[in-house]
Amino acid sequence: MLFSDSYKTIENSCEGIYKDRGSKFLAFAFPVHKEEEEVKEHLQLLRKEHSAANHHCYAFRIGADKIFYRSNDDGEPSGTAGKPIFGQILSNDLTNILIVVVRYFGGSLLGVPGLIAAYKGAAADALFNSNIVERNIMEVYELSFPYDAMNDAMKILKEVNAQQWDQDFQLECKLKFSVRKNAADDLITRLKQNQGIEIRFIETK
Repeated sequence: MLFSDSYKTIENSCEGIYKDRGSKFLAFAFPVHKEEEEVKEHLQLLRKEHSAANHHCYAFRIGADKIFYRSNDDGEPSGTAGKPIFGQILSNDLTNILIVVVRYFGGSLLGVPGLIAAYKGAAADALFNSNIVERNIMEVYELSFPYDAMNDAMKILKEVNAQQWDQDFQLECKLKFSVRKNAADDLITRLKQNQGIEIRFIETK
């Protein structure tokens, strides 16, 4: 049984805005892949650029499996900021995305319903201005084989449209390749049927 080996994300950074009773909610959406590096870097830059803002609330989801996610209210009442931002990620079925909504307080309290609507609206506007794309889930491997097995190995890789790089063809040949997740098991089985071919899994991306 084949499972979906693709996911949706945004192609480039984009922005949105929502205003209510003097408060401005500026939304910034970014394509991201790693929490420690990219998410923290975007947050630090926005906090520096908008140091006068009252709140920097955000939500993100990372990974093709869509399991790893977080949201943060950054001082707003619990559930009024991060959760509605994340709700827009869910409703658009996106991953590998960070949305930060920066709030400048306008002097009037909006209440819980008003805050939820504002953070949801700002995030929705950013996504409305985005270009949503579908990406394939790829598995990356390193392949090594004797020179006399090159023709067989290259023929199999070509038949499944595997993407190749870091090629080193000598007596002992090596290369790296990526292939769509749903095609990986069959490809590995076919390669292993050839004597001398060794395969090492590197990552899923």
